[in-house]
Amino acid sequence: MIRRASPPACAPPVLPRLTRAQAPLTHLVEVVNEQGMHEQVQLPAERPLTIYVDRRELVTLMTLGARPELLVLGYLRNQRLLESVFDVESVTVDWQVQAAAVRTRHGMARMEERTARKVVTTGCGQGSMFGGFMDAVEHIALPAARLTQGQLYAIVNAIRIEESTYKSAGSVHACALFRGEELLIFVEDVGRHNAIDTIAGWMWMHSGAGGADANPAGQLPMSGADKVFYTTGRLTSEMIIKSAQMGVPIVVSRSGMTQMGHTLAQQLGLCAIGRATHRRFVCYSGAHRLVLQPELARPPIVPAAD
Repeated sequence: MIRRASPPACAPPVLPRLTRAQAPLTHLVEVVNEQGMHEQVQLPAERPLTIYVDRRELVTLMTLGARPELLVLGYLRNQRLLESVFDVESVTVDWQVQAAAVRTRHGMARMEERTARKVVTTGCGQGSMFGGFMDAVEHIALPAARLTQGQLYAIVNAIRIEESTYKSAGSVHACALFRGEELLIFVEDVGRHNAIDTIAGWMWMHSGAGGADANPAGQLPMSGADKVFYTTGRLTSEMIIKSAQMGVPIVVSRSGMTQMGHTLAQQLGLCAIGRATHRRFVCYSGAHRLVLQPELARPPIVPAAD
C-alpha cells in the first residue's frame, strides 16, 4: 500500500519585521526673551527619513521620528503602493544614515507607473499622494457608525490631558485613534499627514486584533468601523481621503476644514467635526452619524449665594 504524503498546510501570513529605531524628540536651544535674558527652551526635532523600497529610492519625509517604522508602513498603505501589510518582509530604520529600507516579499508592481503622477497637498511640510488620488473615492464604502456628543466631549478631554511633545516644545501636530472614548494610539509629528500615516501603519500591524477587529484569516487590517480619528490640524482633502482609506467614518479636528475636504466628506458620507474645543464644535458633514445631546453643551447651573 502506497501512502501519499498530505499536502503541506498553507503557512499563515506573517507580519513584517520592524526595527525600533529611537531618536530624541526634542532639542535644547538657547534663546533671548523679551526682557533680553538668555534662557533654554525645547524645540521639536525635525529630521529627514529617506524611504527605499527594495533598494530603490522612493521619497524623503521630514519627521519627528517618534515611530518611523509605522510611519513608513502607513505611508505605503495610504499611497496605495502596496495592497497588504503582508506584502512587506521588513522595515529597517537607521538614523545614522537617515534612511528606512523596506524589503517586500514579491516586489512592488508597476512602481514607476504608480509613482509617476504625484499630487502635492496642503499638509504641513507638503504632503503628497501619488496618482489616482480622486479615483479611489468612488470605490470607498464607509461602514455605519455613530458617535454621541458625550463621547465627543470625552475624546476632546482625553487629548487635552495627554502628555505630549506639544506641551513641552510646541510646533507639532497630533493625531489619535479612538474606539468610542478609549484612546488606542496617540502620535505627534511635524506634519499631520505623517501622524495619520503612522496611525495607518499601526492599524496595519494590528491586523486581526481581537474583539470587533477579529479577522480569522489574518489578512485584513484592523477595522475602522468602530473608530474615531482625531487631529489637531485642519481637515483637508488629504486627511479626509486617508481617514476614509483606513475605513474610519468619523473624524474630529481642533481646527477647521477646507472646501475640498468638505466636498469629499459629503461625497463619502463621512462625519467631519471641526473646531472641537471644550464643549464647542461644528459638524460640517455626516450629521446623521452624530447623536446630539445638546443639554451637555449648556453650562452647569451654579446655585445662587444666600
